[in-house]
Amino acid sequence: MARRDAEFTEYVAKQRTTLLRAAYLLCGDWGLAEDVVQIVLVKAYLAWPRIRKEQADGYLRRMIARTAIDQWRSNRRSVLPGGDVIDTSSAAPEGMAYEERHALLESLRLLPARQRQVVVLRHWWGCSVAEVARDLRITEGTVKSQTARALERLKVLLAAPPDSSKPKTEMIGES
Repeated sequence: MARRDAEFTEYVAKQRTTLLRAAYLLCGDWGLAEDVVQIVLVKAYLAWPRIRKEQADGYLRRMIARTAIDQWRSNRRSVLPGGDVIDTSSAAPEGMAYEERHALLESLRLLPARQRQVVVLRHWWGCSVAEVARDLRITEGTVKSQTARALERLKVLLAAPPDSSKPKTEMIGES
């Protein structure tokens, strides 16, 4: 038991930020992303003795994607509280200027959920088409078509002139 706890604690210490950023990119909401990661980590802890350590990243990636979908489905009829300002700059890839990160994150938020999921899994996590299809329980053809549509939409969104009336932070519940 102590060994399992130590292994799991070490894994979480190394991967928590990556998991949280991925959950945010999938959900578009830091609070929901934290909930998703917490749910996943509880389930992963209980299953840790059965998880092969070399497959832990893929296992948790699938859990994050599926839990984000489940949370989105259960919350889509709810009204999210507004007012809390969240800095989204840490979720975007390193090496990007603040304005570029902000534009990318805002554009991702405007994609339909499925398109956002395939883009995040394919291009942020670097998953293959087959892995994304398995993780999201969809066909490879759907992954390809959703990726193509999402990338085309992102090109349009990122080419549009920036809206200077928007603040450089995101409001929870703003859509």
